[in-house]
Amino acid sequence: MRIKDICLFFGVRKMIEWVKQLNKAFGASFLWLICLIHFTQGFRSFVWTAVSYQLKDNLKLSPSASQFVSSIAFFPWSIKPLYGILSDCIPIKGRKRIPYLVIATLLSLVPWPMLGIDSNLRSSQWHLTVLLTVHNLGSAMADVVVDAMIAEAVRSERASFAGDLQSITWLSMAVGGIWGSLLGGHALTNLQIDKIFLLFSVLPAIQLLSCGLVGENSADSKVSHDSANSSNSHPGNGNGNILDQDNILLKKSSASATRRKRSQKNSNKRASMRTKSLIPEKGNSLISRWFHSLKTATYSLLRTFRQPIILRPMAWFFLAQITVPNLSTVMFYYQTEVLNLDGSFLGTARVVGWLGLMLGTFTYNRYLKTMKLRKILLWAHVGLSLLTLLDVILVSRLNLAYGVSDKIMVVSGSALADAVNQFKLMPFLILSGQLCPPGIEGTLFALFMSINNLGSTLGSFVGAGLASVLNLSSGSFDNLGLGIAMQVLCTFIPIAFLFLIPKEATGISA
Repeated sequence: MRIKDICLFFGVRKMIEWVKQLNKAFGASFLWLICLIHFTQGFRSFVWTAVSYQLKDNLKLSPSASQFVSSIAFFPWSIKPLYGILSDCIPIKGRKRIPYLVIATLLSLVPWPMLGIDSNLRSSQWHLTVLLTVHNLGSAMADVVVDAMIAEAVRSERASFAGDLQSITWLSMAVGGIWGSLLGGHALTNLQIDKIFLLFSVLPAIQLLSCGLVGENSADSKVSHDSANSSNSHPGNGNGNILDQDNILLKKSSASATRRKRSQKNSNKRASMRTKSLIPEKGNSLISRWFHSLKTATYSLLRTFRQPIILRPMAWFFLAQITVPNLSTVMFYYQTEVLNLDGSFLGTARVVGWLGLMLGTFTYNRYLKTMKLRKILLWAHVGLSLLTLLDVILVSRLNLAYGVSDKIMVVSGSALADAVNQFKLMPFLILSGQLCPPGIEGTLFALFMSINNLGSTLGSFVGAGLASVLNLSSGSFDNLGLGIAMQVLCTFIPIAFLFLIPKEATGISA
């Protein structure tokens, strides 16, 4: 027992020292903000469990209709590069990050008090979809901006802390997801849904206040400074050159007063015209600079995507998402209506999923970073197919014949799939970070996840269509086994496209 206490003591000491190093390198306010944002992203499971029950029990939507609403609401996560381009290239009052973060936080905050206070908004499928979409717009934008802030923070002399900063953000998100899943399930049994919506709004409100704790240098200050230096070092671009010419003219025409006056008059006229010409130039310089920045960022992004080690894996991952129909909403209906699993248990099952995500991250970093990507993705899809087979056993009720409870099947099946999915996610996140060119951090970090999210959204539409074709609805799950069997077969389709992955690529190669 004493040895365990000593190990625990030294483990805590190492953790404290690690946090102190990060605090010294980045500052407490910056660490607090990025951890809070990622914690809030994970804690969204607290409120989305309530949203699922609102769609099912109060709006009485079918599984396919409910999945359609969720897919629409999550679409803003599929256009994350747009937020990256805006924050990278178009500053607001001279700043590129914090103003966008404030706007994003407001968008993610406002819908929840509205849904919590107005019952008509909660009861309308259209209004609910719009407000959920607005919330996801804010959350996705905040995710892009904070990723860009992290990329900028670890550049140059602090690059050695890149892995540490990514680790603490992933840890914050996982902790938020665990607590959100646990508390969300218990809240459903003790609170009304409107109270859950209002409670969740506390976190975005704290995030909004925290945005004021982090300072940001003006993006225009360096440009203005450089422009001033350029003007001073090249007097030919200003009135100084004209005055020099006047002096020369004065010396050469000292005997002629008329010529001297004419020269001065012409010089003053040219100086006045040049001064006036600066006014429209100043008015157009900002828009011109924005356009040039957008153009440069786009070209830089395209040059990056031409590298096969980025383009081909992204294409593969997109295909891997859309070729596998997503039946998660149908399974939620089945688990609550047929298996009679309550929200508290489903929240606990999601906790296992978050723990699986952490396990997957640790396993990848510890054992798989040097493994070929093709092999990682091959075994990941084999693992996903095996875990999906557990759902087939669950729906066919074969598990009861062997004395295995439904709860064990749910936890060991769909929940553990998060760990396997993490094996697919980690290599591409690392590659995106390694190949990020300066100036477009928000765009590049957002692009991979956008392709992932767009593929996931389309996969959800495919799943909703499959549920509709198989006539899967509330109280009618006769063809669910067939649908899951088709999902298992589709899981093997992406394996046929593994040639898109560079043969020698690993998670640490660039």
